[in-house]
Amino acid sequence: MVITSSTNKQVKNVMQLMTKASARREQKLFVVEGIKMFWEIPKDKIEKVYVSESCFNDNKQIKEEIKNYSYEVIKDSVFKEMSGTVTPQGIMALVKQNEYELKDIIDKNKKQTFMVLEGLQDPGNMGTIIRTAEGAGVSAIIMDKNTVDIYNPKVIRSTMGSIFRVPFLVYDNLKEAIDILKKNDVLVYAAHLKGNIYYDDENFKTSSAILIGNEGNGLSEEISLCADKLIKIPMCGKVESLNASVAAAILMYEAMKQ
Repeated sequence: MVITSSTNKQVKNVMQLMTKASARREQKLFVVEGIKMFWEIPKDKIEKVYVSESCFNDNKQIKEEIKNYSYEVIKDSVFKEMSGTVTPQGIMALVKQNEYELKDIIDKNKKQTFMVLEGLQDPGNMGTIIRTAEGAGVSAIIMDKNTVDIYNPKVIRSTMGSIFRVPFLVYDNLKEAIDILKKNDVLVYAAHLKGNIYYDDENFKTSSAILIGNEGNGLSEEISLCADKLIKIPMCGKVESLNASVAAAILMYEAMKQ
């Protein structure tokens, strides 16, 4: 049976999950859209699959795969209304949210890198940081509740699947997480305009955490004071600072290199 109306209860719920962080928190679900992203989802995390009528009829591989899950076929025009993209690929899934504990991630027997984000607002920046974190071997991303919702569909798309493989934690009080890291011998660096050490002159040979602040305002004074060291990236011309995801990438790879 094909769902043919955008007033259908399930369709309306998917739209809510796409647009409202509160709905995602309440249901502990988020939406993953697109064929490539669908294949990245851990199978035990898939709650429900929605496929457009044309995708169901034309893509034999998808048609076979979704038989393993609870699924619904959606009329193409309705699927387009549900979608968060201009040209939908015809498949989306409701996925169970992950839950992590920092104490389970910290390992004193090996060198680790943690990214700590305060107030980042741009979904593209967040997604890029998550994707880069996987490439740079980061152990976890820690963020405050004022940071963009990690389950925002734009963030999910930008991660290109890394969302399923990089642990992340959201804290009401970021200082609490930094204190836990410090108690476990993690050296805390803040990327800061007042930094008096260039990042590549620093020693990242032990476990470290890198603090990155809001795109416009940087780190708050309270969180800056939590850092063991303030570091900076050299700048030429009249540029004062880099895009948050670019700065994060430079620092993550420096930590990995050393």
